[in-house]
Amino acid sequence: MSNEIREKDHEWVKAFHSNFDRLLALLERLLEKRQPSAYGDELLTDKEVAYLLKVSRRTLQDYRNNGILPYTQVGGKILYRASDIEKTLMKGYKEAYQLNESNRYHSIRICIIYQTGG
Repeated sequence: MSNEIREKDHEWVKAFHSNFDRLLALLERLLEKRQPSAYGDELLTDKEVAYLLKVSRRTLQDYRNNGILPYTQVGGKILYRASDIEKTLMKGYKEAYQLNESNRYHSIRICIIYQTGG
């Protein structure tokens, strides 16, 4: 290839753009079909998950048996994806309820009585 400057209407430039557009379309189709990789997510052992959730390893086994926590088993090793743990926790998340005026007054009164001892 020579060092000459080519205009956008030059055949070589048009062919380059055409090939580039086809390549881009092919990449987009491949990315649409791509499966998420286990390597893109942190894998945790049962010991690590038990520590994070503040439960026993036996409780984790119950969670697995009851379908509460998704997991992967490789040989005898149980592994959990960090994103699956987060999703499971978010499913169980409950918003705090709002107090209406009468409950608010009652709650404040209880706090005052508790604090003053009377």
